[in-house]
Amino acid sequence: MLAEELLGRGHDVSSRTVHRSLKSLGYSLQANKKTIEGTQDPDRDAPFRYIARQTQARLKNGLVPVLSVDTKKKELVGAYKNGGREWRKVGDPDAEPVKTHDFIGKLGKVSPYGVYEG
Repeated sequence: MLAEELLGRGHDVSSRTVHRSLKSLGYSLQANKKTIEGTQDPDRDAPFRYIARQTQARLKNGLVPVLSVDTKKKELVGAYKNGGREWRKVGDPDAEPVKTHDFIGKLGKVSPYGVYEG
């Protein structure tokens, strides 16, 4: 985008040249960082208190183990494309075929940080 702006102003420059120039000036590509705190739900602790009560009741009745997983992200189970990467031999990008559409299949969704056997 900066290279395009410079080209529009008559400077003969490529995006790679802009990249090198910015790097030499101490710039680097960086991700956003969550730092602005918004308002919190007044009863944000309610779900955690509920989990704690349920845990104590089950432990008291000898029902163990107790597991609580907090996750929002879900992934489809099956031959679907995902954001991860795997090591593959050079020239063999299609070693693991996946479906062209991401409709929920018979196996549903799972938390990618949960415990499951693949």
